[in-house]
Amino acid sequence: MRFIITGRNIEVTPGLRDAVQDKIGKLERYFTPETEVIVTLSVQKGRQTIEVTIPMKGNIIRAEESSSDMYVSIDLVEEIIERQIIKYKKKLIDKKQAALSFSQAFIDEESEGEEEIQIVKTKRFGIKPMDAEEACIQMELLGHNFYVFLNADTDEVNVVYKRKGNTYGLIEPEF
Repeated sequence: MRFIITGRNIEVTPGLRDAVQDKIGKLERYFTPETEVIVTLSVQKGRQTIEVTIPMKGNIIRAEESSSDMYVSIDLVEEIIERQIIKYKKKLIDKKQAALSFSQAFIDEESEGEEEIQIVKTKRFGIKPMDAEEACIQMELLGHNFYVFLNADTDEVNVVYKRKGNTYGLIEPEF
């Protein structure tokens, strides 16, 4: 695996670089040597955050973890990614494009405890045109973490969502 490690508000020391490569490197058995791992270490208000992104053809594996100690965050994020890979192995490998990023040994490995994804509820609702700010207000009124709406400016379906730190995000589709 090839690592791209960057730091925001933190210097990536050789010790941190080694810790990331050692811990995240344990995932090497799942991937081909060409697989790229993008790691961003950041510090904000005393929170030590690590964000790991593994782009693959057709999918992205991503995890983010924060704690008061960067080394603890590194341990936690490695566990999350490993759980994701094992849980979604069958789904990821079924998409033949994504299978190119996985090692043959992992693909051939027997998997146990795989869960089927079941959709147990479907909601239908009318969406009225509104701007993103109005959608955020509506989301807050409903007490949800995200809200799907028809953007009055672009006439496309968008999603607003709540982020950490009481901020909002907007998802605009690209076709």
